[in-house]
Amino acid sequence: MSEINLNTYAENTWCKGCGNFGILTAAQEAIKKLVAEGYPLEKIAIASGIGCSSKIVDYINVNSFYSIHGRVPPTVTGIKLANKDLSVIGFTGDGDGYGEGLAHIIMSAKRNIDVTMVIHNNRVYGLTTGQFTPTSPTNFPGKSTPRGSVEHPLNPLELMLAAGATFVARGYSGKTDQLANLIVEGVKHKGFAFIDVLQPCFTFFNTYQFYNKKVYELEGHDASDLEAARTRAREWNYDMEAEKIPIGLFYRVERPSYDEQVLRGLILAEERKRSDIPAFIESRI
Repeated sequence: MSEINLNTYAENTWCKGCGNFGILTAAQEAIKKLVAEGYPLEKIAIASGIGCSSKIVDYINVNSFYSIHGRVPPTVTGIKLANKDLSVIGFTGDGDGYGEGLAHIIMSAKRNIDVTMVIHNNRVYGLTTGQFTPTSPTNFPGKSTPRGSVEHPLNPLELMLAAGATFVARGYSGKTDQLANLIVEGVKHKGFAFIDVLQPCFTFFNTYQFYNKKVYELEGHDASDLEAARTRAREWNYDMEAEKIPIGLFYRVERPSYDEQVLRGLILAEERKRSDIPAFIESRI
């Protein structure tokens, strides 16, 4: 493993026991593995939105960008289109990504842009101290729903499969080795890689005991079979009643990425010579 130091000078302000620490560990290990496999560190870029999850860009010493609430997918899309040689990872939370930013994630999956999205799914708005989110379980007693939320939780894996994502996975912040491997595989995948991460919020929704008892790693699953992936995704509906919760790679398929198709035939700025510009302009008229 590479001895690269990815820590920063920033003071970590997550609560003690937060599942984000597991995701941070997994993300740093994934980047080290990618560098060891030949990915240049300077060509790895990360971006985040708003919320506890988005602080992760402060704690990883690579090129990074803070976007605004729910706008991580268009941000990483822009980064990838601006520089096709970058490996781009977006970090967002369930409130940020499935609430404010849901349409952007759906469109990213539909387009199959070659980026990796890691969703810190603690199923609560932790930064604003405990409101329910789209993946909170029915009857969740949050700050905005003291008598319990009447809404049913969203199943993001099933949604991403329907939207056309070509890499769909679920990890758990309590299993950092597996999560690191999922992130590595997501970055290496040529297309939109979606990783929903079960991440307990120790302060406002402590699900450690529940997940430690219920999660199991997928084995013998054919990740090329869309219907099998849908069946596996429906094993758990993100409520608090579950026999078992599968984690791992649910689906992976190859098809042309959005950036490949959009940039095909174009002469990118860094590849042009000044003498070529008039001919290039004439060819586009």
